[in-house]
Amino acid sequence: MNEAKNKKRTVFFVDAAHFVHAPFIGFVWCLVQVLIKAPSGRQRFNVLGAVNAITLELITVVNTSYINAETFCELLKKIKKQCTNKPITIVLDNARYQKCILVTELARHLKIELLYIPPYSPNLNLIERLWRFVKKECLYSKYYDDFPAFRQGIVNCLEESQTTKNDKLKTLLTLNFHIFKKTA
Repeated sequence: MNEAKNKKRTVFFVDAAHFVHAPFIGFVWCLVQVLIKAPSGRQRFNVLGAVNAITLELITVVNTSYINAETFCELLKKIKKQCTNKPITIVLDNARYQKCILVTELARHLKIELLYIPPYSPNLNLIERLWRFVKKECLYSKYYDDFPAFRQGIVNCLEESQTTKNDKLKTLLTLNFHIFKKTA
């Protein structure tokens, strides 16, 4: 991280989010029954994202099918295309599709270092905070009539995270991480 702060390395935090077109209830407290409008079906909008640890720039690959090794390789190529002049480190979790031979060989070929965080440590992945922000900003307590509107709401929120909502994200996406030590 010190190299990234000194502009000698580019560090990205990577993870996928799978947004399901369903009701996301913010807060509900009432004495009478309230019916909440909900879409039918279970359509998913998948976003594989990489957030730059210093500039908070976001690079994404989106689809409505699955995030897999090929999708991850597409993201690696996009990252390399945008960051050609410095070493690149990607911090990511241990998802199986991110540790397969296809991904590791492409990362080696592109000279991208893959740094895996310990299992069950979302607190060490900066992009998890971005996904929480997106849910809060454009999903909780909001109704989308159809899947295209739902998808566009998420895309708009991600685009605004780079412009009008960037100030909110600067306070959320800091490099402060909580690490807990085992006591026993």
